Order: sequence, then structure tokens, then C-alpha cells
Amino acid sequence: MVSTRRTQQERRAQAEAALLNAAAELVVEHGVRSLTLARVGEQAGYSRGIVTHHFGSKQTLVERLARATQTGFVPGLADLPPGLDRLLRLVDGYVGASGGAGTMNRAFLLLWAEAATASELAPIFRERDEAFRSDLRTDVAAGIADGDVRPDIVPDDVAIAVLGQLRGIGLQHLLDPHTVDTTRLRHTVTDYWRQALRVP
Repeated sequence: MVSTRRTQQERRAQAEAALLNAAAELVVEHGVRSLTLARVGEQAGYSRGIVTHHFGSKQTLVERLARATQTGFVPGLADLPPGLDRLLRLVDGYVGASGGAGTMNRAFLLLWAEAATASELAPIFRERDEAFRSDLRTDVAAGIADGDVRPDIVPDDVAIAVLGQLRGIGLQHLLDPHTVDTTRLRHTVTDYWRQALRVP
């Protein structure tokens, strides 16, 4: 009885992952306006009914996609204590990962950019941005408390600037990957923030 339930859960998780991957592919290939439950089902090889069963609405699908696409972009940070080191590793890892961003990460950046003019996306990405800024503020505040970050630094300002820079680099690379050398840029950007924040 228990193993049957586990199998059903695994099947459900597998179907959901396939549907989210299909949604990400559609966003990357055709933009968010092309995203419908029917097209996602067709892309994933499922019926629209299965998509509706898993998500219920396009809004819920986009919300789940936004969360899934941002998760784990820079692995290994959860094990680090808040502070300057974690912030710098995030910057370095994010810029580096932008160079090899997969479909899910590209979909996130496209959805994020579109949120400025799409009322159904704006609340989702405001929430995602605030969560990101909150982590960055925590790192800066911890760095100040540890004596690693200059005490005159304003955590809110740094969080806004870092978020804007990282997402902007990601979008530029998406638009013109041959111009944005993320391998070199990751060191430049990380060194900039190290020098800007660290106590002399």
C-alpha cells in the first residue's frame, strides 16, 4: 500500500517536472504570451486535462514555473553562513552560471523581463525579487556585524544594486551571448563588490 502511494507520488512529480520543462521551452521559443495549458500539454506529450489537474490555471503554472526556474541557480550556498563570503560566492556563481544557463534559467529571465508589462506576472516576480533582496540584505548585514563589510554600507541599496546587476548581466548574455564573456566577467564583478564592500 505504501509503495503504491510512493509510485503515484513519483509519477505525479515526473509529470509535473515534464510540464514545467515544456512550459519553459515554450517561453524560451515563443515568449510567455504563447503559454497556454493546451500548448504546454501538447509540448510535454500530455493532455490539457493533465495540465489543468496539476496547475488549475495559467497563473498557477507561471507561479510554479517562476519558483522552479530560480531554484538552485547557484548550488552550495545553503550550507554557508550569511556574510560577505556567501554574497561574493553568489555573485561569482550567478554570473558564471549565466554563461551556461539552461532552458529553465533562460525562461526565468524572460519571464522576469516581461513582468514589467504583464500584470499577471508582476506580483510573482516582485515576490521573487524581494526574496532575493532579502537574502542579499542578510549577507550584507551579517558582514557588517562580523566586521568584514564597511559599517557605512546600506544593505538595502546593495541588495537592489546586486540584484539589478546580476539579472541585467543574465539578460544581456541571453540577448547577445558572444559579447558577454561571463567567464571573465564573473571575476570582474566579484572583485568589484569585494572592493566596494570590504573594510579597508
